[in-house]
Amino acid sequence: MSNTRMPPLLEPDAPEAVAPCCPPLTERPFTAEEAETAARMFKALGDPVRLRLFSAVASHEGGEACVCDISDVGVSQPTVSHHLKKLKEAGLLTSERRGTWVYYRVEPSVLSAMGKLLTISPAAA
Repeated sequence: MSNTRMPPLLEPDAPEAVAPCCPPLTERPFTAEEAETAARMFKALGDPVRLRLFSAVASHEGGEACVCDISDVGVSQPTVSHHLKKLKEAGLLTSERRGTWVYYRVEPSVLSAMGKLLTISPAAA
């Protein structure tokens, strides 16, 4: 397991408006750091179980989900925990422990940043 710290999906000093880590794909070529960040995000979402978990959290009422509400994805609980950890490491989920349960959230800024990354700029259209 690598201890290399990957850059976050969102810039840490971004103003309230969403500042994606990377420009839209059609704007300009990525820098090496931007490519690593985007690849980490897509790699995390490239697994069907992780994509289901991410979707379950993102679409859950109230914008957050208890692990007890999203663990029915056809794999064991330890495997669910592993996949949720990978999504957190990729900067796609945040979590908060409340008593014995952990609640996961997809920050709206993450969804917005992902959308901006895949947006075709008017100049490229």
